[in-house]
Amino acid sequence: MVHKAIFWLLLANLLQHYLAIKAEVPAVIVFGDSSVDTGNNNELATFLKSNFEPYGRDFFGGEPTGRFSNGRLPSDFISEAFGLKPIVPAFLNPNYNIDDFSTGVCFASAGTGYDNATSDMLSVLPLWKEIEYYKEYQQQLRDYLGDEKANRILEEAMYLISMGTNDFLENYYPRTRRRLEFSIEEYQDFLIGIAEDFIVDLYKLGARKLSLGGLPPMGCLPLERTTNIMFKRQCIEEYNQVAKEFNMKLANLVDKLNQDLKGLQLVLSNPYDILLEMIQKPSSFGFDSADVACCATGYVEMGYMCDQDNPFTCADADKYVFWDAFHPTERTNGLVATHLMKKWSTKFL
Repeated sequence: MVHKAIFWLLLANLLQHYLAIKAEVPAVIVFGDSSVDTGNNNELATFLKSNFEPYGRDFFGGEPTGRFSNGRLPSDFISEAFGLKPIVPAFLNPNYNIDDFSTGVCFASAGTGYDNATSDMLSVLPLWKEIEYYKEYQQQLRDYLGDEKANRILEEAMYLISMGTNDFLENYYPRTRRRLEFSIEEYQDFLIGIAEDFIVDLYKLGARKLSLGGLPPMGCLPLERTTNIMFKRQCIEEYNQVAKEFNMKLANLVDKLNQDLKGLQLVLSNPYDILLEMIQKPSSFGFDSADVACCATGYVEMGYMCDQDNPFTCADADKYVFWDAFHPTERTNGLVATHLMKKWSTKFL
């Protein structure tokens, strides 16, 4: 317990060091998928939920909030580093109101993607609906604080965008519709076009500081490795290559939009390299395991398959890179957030 407490104290100090700009960021506003969904799916008619134990067992009070992890997500750590609340509340959570949302709000929905077909398959919020909820939030904020103060918050807020993995792993590869319509390169370009339109829409609505999240080494997720059983559960390199190519296209998009949109400060937050390093050299980061997850057997389980009574669930999630077969542990999320924000410090200071 002492070692764990020291780790979190050091992490908090690093986060504050790399983002010494607290006064300039009055709120953190989040869009995306399960990598940043803090509980919106709890209120949806979807099977893709995590508002039950053992999810959240290391969260404040051991509460399963709907976060797909044992604790906090990268967006929570980022909010805390900006001197704001240590969690970003979900917009659809009835326990929160506009006062809570004035310093941060999450519109993300686990299972969604850039492609509407991705969200339709899983009955979760499509990207266009996240934007519609954001517009509702804008009006609520203006009614609550007045136009001038609300508009200042909306313009100076930090906007986090994190999605794309589901488009490939839940849509393009396992189903035939998009593969009949697009080659993998064409599908990447299709998604990039949607990402561009989304960022332009946010810009028109007043957003200026945005972080666009890249894809992780998705071929190394425990679930994908398990499907590669014929090759001894090695990472699926085809998926990793697609992730790297897509991230390069995102980087080009970031450069283009920063040139085209006056006053825009858009950065690519790419978790690929740091996550791959954790997966390939887990002991260097204090982890014991990176190829299987903590929850249940660690090979295939996520969501409702992560049963709180499963005898195989690990005792200490901090020793694992992944919490379930698709999502990182809180400790991994904290390390990724610190890595990304180190790069932000050169952009926003």
